[in-house]
Amino acid sequence: VTEPYRMFTSRAEYRLRLREDNADARLTPAGRRLGLVDERRWKAFCIKQEAAAMERERLERRRAPDPGGDADNAGNALALLRRPDWDYRRVTSLPRVGPRAPGDHEWPELARQVEEAVEIEVRYAGYLERQGAEIRRNRRMRGKPLPAELDYSVVRGLSNEVREKLSLARPATIGQAERIPGMTPAAVSQLLVHLKKRELRCA
Repeated sequence: VTEPYRMFTSRAEYRLRLREDNADARLTPAGRRLGLVDERRWKAFCIKQEAAAMERERLERRRAPDPGGDADNAGNALALLRRPDWDYRRVTSLPRVGPRAPGDHEWPELARQVEEAVEIEVRYAGYLERQGAEIRRNRRMRGKPLPAELDYSVVRGLSNEVREKLSLARPATIGQAERIPGMTPAAVSQLLVHLKKRELRCA
């Protein structure tokens, strides 16, 4: 990039996955492979990941009453946790669910981190699924060619800055366009929409 102040998380391609709360899950295994994570820290990380996985499975198995009072419409506690007005503590206070039993090697701070990790992961699950589908779709489209004569000034939704950069770089494919500094996922989506409309007109 020519303007370093633009290096914000909002410029990350899939920033929903690059959250502060999941930084340990994303980076600790890489740090371990590079020899930067010692045995004590690695053990604590593994205990946390295992405890969180076990708690998700437990909540999925536990039946919870429907918040509306419909006894025939009960679901699992994990589904209840996805509701915006329910948090982890409220769900696990239900008699049918109950609190999680900490493992032998846990300590209070780790127990709190496990609860927080489970709640956040469940809340983001639907959004992450949609973003995962978007990632797979975009990867398939990276080889899609961009016509050499394409007039970027007529592509709707692009900022003047992006139009200028595309016109100067003249990328040959969507993948090359993605790598232009300052390009955003929204701009790439607008390009794909424009190409689709162009193909339909030419069909």
